[in-house]
Amino acid sequence: MKKGKISMTITIGIVCFLLVMIIFMQFKVVRQSEETNINTMQEAELRQELANWKIKYEEAKEKYDETSETLKTYKEESTSDNQTKETLEKELENLEMALGKTNVEGEGVIITLNEKTEKELADEEEITPINAQDLIYIVNYLKDAGAEAISINGERIVNNTYIVDIVGESIIKINSKYLRTNSYEIKAIGNSSYLESSIFGKGGYVEQLNTTGINAKIERSNRVRISKYEGDFETKYMQEKELETKK
Repeated sequence: MKKGKISMTITIGIVCFLLVMIIFMQFKVVRQSEETNINTMQEAELRQELANWKIKYEEAKEKYDETSETLKTYKEESTSDNQTKETLEKELENLEMALGKTNVEGEGVIITLNEKTEKELADEEEITPINAQDLIYIVNYLKDAGAEAISINGERIVNNTYIVDIVGESIIKINSKYLRTNSYEIKAIGNSSYLESSIFGKGGYVEQLNTTGINAKIERSNRVRISKYEGDFETKYMQEKELETKK
């Protein structure tokens, strides 16, 4: 709550308290007047005094009602502001999750790719090292199957992620990380059945990997954990612009 609204709440509370005290004091004064002066005041004077106190009471009550209505309006506005704040915070949270800027957890799969050993190779198989194109295909299949978050060896895959081979060095670069390895762990959050069938179903990409000397295993889990994207989303040349409609 803003500092101004806190001050307003305190002020309104003090005003309401003072008004109640005024009304209480008015009734107390009337009672005291009745006890001390009723025997000495004439009937006409009593009528006038009663009328005067009635006017003061009505004025005080009117002021109290106005203040109460103001307080009620403020409370409604405060509730509305809180609801708006909660909505905005929820939208921001969803946006950060979609951008990959938060750690996430959920149902999904963990795929492990390893190059086969010489003993594991079939007669006509040859080992072809895992390359960037293999990882790109798998990522795209997972996205098509509804994956909501993906990572490769701990690197979060986001919209501006690039996966490229470093020519001649057997290195794959993902985002800003250089990976020199023959083993890759791909995590994906989504419907585990859909994700598995997209890669491991009949005619899926795993069959092609097997012919190139790559072992692929998959594990379903209800608690796949994927770390947030650590990079920045800076744009140097793009600017928001309203597109002109052709007539």
